Amino acid sequence: MSDLFDNNYSGGSSQPITTLTLSGEIIKVLFESEDKAFAIIKISDIQGVEHTVTGDFLGVYEGQGIEVTGNWIVHKEYGKQFKANTFKCVLPVSEEGIIKYLGSGVIRGVGPKLAEQIVGHFGASTLDIIENFSKRLTEINGFGKKKLEMVRDSWNEQAEQRNMTMFLQGLAITPAYCKKLYKIYGETTADVVRDNPYQLAEEVKGIGFLMADKVAAKLGIEKNSPMRIRAGIIYSLNQLSMLGHVCYPENEFIKYATDLLSVTEQEVIIGIQAAQTAGFVTCESFTNEQGVTKSFLYSKTLYIAEKVSASIIDFLSKQPSVFAEQYYNIPIDSQISFSDEQLYAINCVGNNSLNIITGGPGVGKTTVIGEIVRKAMMAQMKVMLAAPTGRAAKRLSESSALTAKTIHRLLKWEPETGGFFHGKKHPLNCDMLIIDEVSMLDMQLAYNLLNAIKPGTILVLVGDMDQLPSVGPGRVLKDFIYSKRFAVTHLTKIYRQGNDSKIITNAHAVNKGNLPQQVNLPKDCLTDFYWIEQEDPSLVVNTILEMVKNRIPKRFSFSPLTDIQVLTPMNRGECGTLNLNKVLQESLNGGQKPRVKSGEKSFKAGDRVMQISNNYDKHIYNGDMGRIININSKDEQFTVLFEQKPVVYEFMECEQLVHSYAITIHKSQGSEFPVVIIPMLSQHYMMLQRNLLYTAMTRAKKLLILIGSKKAISMAVNNIRLAPRYSMLCRRLMK
Repeated sequence: MSDLFDNNYSGGSSQPITTLTLSGEIIKVLFESEDKAFAIIKISDIQGVEHTVTGDFLGVYEGQGIEVTGNWIVHKEYGKQFKANTFKCVLPVSEEGIIKYLGSGVIRGVGPKLAEQIVGHFGASTLDIIENFSKRLTEINGFGKKKLEMVRDSWNEQAEQRNMTMFLQGLAITPAYCKKLYKIYGETTADVVRDNPYQLAEEVKGIGFLMADKVAAKLGIEKNSPMRIRAGIIYSLNQLSMLGHVCYPENEFIKYATDLLSVTEQEVIIGIQAAQTAGFVTCESFTNEQGVTKSFLYSKTLYIAEKVSASIIDFLSKQPSVFAEQYYNIPIDSQISFSDEQLYAINCVGNNSLNIITGGPGVGKTTVIGEIVRKAMMAQMKVMLAAPTGRAAKRLSESSALTAKTIHRLLKWEPETGGFFHGKKHPLNCDMLIIDEVSMLDMQLAYNLLNAIKPGTILVLVGDMDQLPSVGPGRVLKDFIYSKRFAVTHLTKIYRQGNDSKIITNAHAVNKGNLPQQVNLPKDCLTDFYWIEQEDPSLVVNTILEMVKNRIPKRFSFSPLTDIQVLTPMNRGECGTLNLNKVLQESLNGGQKPRVKSGEKSFKAGDRVMQISNNYDKHIYNGDMGRIININSKDEQFTVLFEQKPVVYEFMECEQLVHSYAITIHKSQGSEFPVVIIPMLSQHYMMLQRNLLYTAMTRAKKLLILIGSKKAISMAVNNIRLAPRYSMLCRRLMK
């Protein structure tokens, strides 16, 4: 399809070209470019003649009425096409399209069956009959006076909304967002969009700057418009937060935003001032030990999160626990042999309000948590446990004999208020709070958690500081450790290591900068770690398929659908998640129907899926993994089972999910799987880092298979350069 983008047409002419109009109904979207800037559609006009049309058709869908203006061209390879310059959405023209439109519930009292009856009687003239000759509806059997009035009133009420919807769709806003906008702004929707489309990015969930920017361009708003630049400043900070930054140096930010928004530096400086005046952006200066002062820009939310978190920690550190002495006086469990560093960690909790226990896999963190919980319970303390993900919370529950929750569930998200119930006004009612997998804690979630801790609570944070940092902005665990405001215990002695276990020893070897070691065993002997040296991407894909489908289930009796997880550094490429999920789905779950389509993705019953955004209404969060157990095509709904909890989605919500036969290593944080397969090739060079490989290896519980060349693994092991994450939390804490 790529040569459809060229201008290689036959039949060129120097004569002026007359603009033409073509109306019809979209019967198929043939092609859509990745950036949504170009599409090829097939439309059927009122006579039923099909035409191929090219142009920018973001937001259109099959069955929709459309009117395009442009010219006929003849492509040298694909023949006659209509090249559209502009388009607008109109009411459907075909009988099938009208049936879909009327049966969608747009008119009170008309469902799919009655829609078929009406169109069966009036044909393609149906909408004209309803608009101008509605009395004729009584020609339909059973269509009485009352029904006629209901339909007429509903049609008239919908007139303004129909016009508004067509206006919005003409600006490339999808039908789903049209409904969302109308629900928020009502009759003023069109005025809001015309006056300031960037307001949508600030106020409407799901509409970001890029979508608002496309709408603005269609409305003729210039790139250097003050409203665009102000919104672009906020967008730029949000983009940087997605890279892990809580704040960003002002001088570097000006250059970044200038490139991102395609405007001048002076215009960005004015935009920053406007965003500050409006209260969306904060600037604060810091002086380092050499006396150099630098200014940093924050989004409003992250500025509050960082500054208030530092104040809360300072306050909590000075509030002794009334249970400290009781806890300290409970004797250590004599049936367990603790090391000196483990005893130090356990005893620290009785002497300090703020505690951190850090260390790699197998060093006894779970054993220490268990003893801390036992002592606290013996001291009559109320203990709460939580972790960032459901899987991590489940493991914490199993190791402590107490119920652990995700942090979101612990704080109780309230959809009505758009915030957590537990906070400063309603602190958590506990005497000790233990949080596991703290390496995953980002700045915003850390703030929400700290804000809910009552004075006198003993806080125990547990995590591995050598793992990947949080997906969200910040480097919370490291900042806490380096600030010296917490009592920190580093556990180093390895305990969890069977006679033949190589997973943990190799993970620690990698963390120390050494290559993992493969032991040559007889064919009949099984171990828990294998390194298959392979560099060719296509051969690696074939190896993964063979491992998942045949070799691992046969030799180790693990289930391909529930026990084996592929972890890869990237989404793109032959060994990225997109391609691996495609081939693994086809191999493990092919042929299933019905299906739910979302762009190029197709979901089926039995598919492994992952939530990729927080859905507070459903209490499902970014990174939660489950399986599709049912698809209801009639009601356009499907059900996903998350940790024994069934959750119902509408078809239009499937964009919140991706397949999870293969996931990125970043998305695996906080989870453990019986079997992990890691492809790591030289083509992943941009991502190859020691903490990435280390994190991936520590996700495996019973079997780890590493696939990659010695060159690629060496690149990862030797690369300890970490991309900087700008945050002033540590500096604030050290003050």
